[in-house]
Amino acid sequence: MDSVEIKPGSAPVKMIVIWLHGLGADGHDFVPIVPQLGLSDELGVKFIFPHAPHQAVTINNGLRMRAWYDIRHPDLAVVPDIDGIRRSTQLIKGTLEQAFTEVDKVVLAGFSQGGVISLFAGLRYPRRLSGVLALSTYLVDRNALAAERSEANREVPILMMHGVDDPIIPLVDAERSRDELIALAYAVEWMAYPMSHSVHPQQMSDIGRWLRRLALTTK
Repeated sequence: MDSVEIKPGSAPVKMIVIWLHGLGADGHDFVPIVPQLGLSDELGVKFIFPHAPHQAVTINNGLRMRAWYDIRHPDLAVVPDIDGIRRSTQLIKGTLEQAFTEVDKVVLAGFSQGGVISLFAGLRYPRRLSGVLALSTYLVDRNALAAERSEANREVPILMMHGVDDPIIPLVDAERSRDELIALAYAVEWMAYPMSHSVHPQQMSDIGRWLRRLALTTK
């Protein structure tokens, strides 16, 4: 996939973070946050920000934009575009496989639509990930996950972060997703912030601390 890459200066790459943007954005969207994470070059963390394909999005009057899947209704209770989610999962699987040819530690992260894909793809991926970061997002198709989840990632660290005033993906839906993951015995770390459907300065510090912990773990 076409993507933006940020490498750790002259240090060797030891961990790769694949970070998926939200609806209508592109891989450049989260590039500015990298310096805010406070990660030293010595940790060897490389970031890959893929660009989603262009496609028509129903709730945006069929306009074509970068999207990981179609959104047909703003109500999250409506069955989402599972076929589109699975197509993007296959795309990300290829990016994950390429990352694993370079390092043993790979983290899958995503915001909003990208977060849906990070949970969907990450928990089904057959090789152990170092972590899954889910920002301002929710879990789709819990029943399918119970049947399709990967044994390798049953104990993967999951960090979920959400805004208490999010009008796009209400806090209650994110909390329900957290509880569904916990019911499936996933290790979920949860953080909420005084924000809407966006990012918060404290959140950058917390993400940096979490990634630093993953980079330094021996697993």
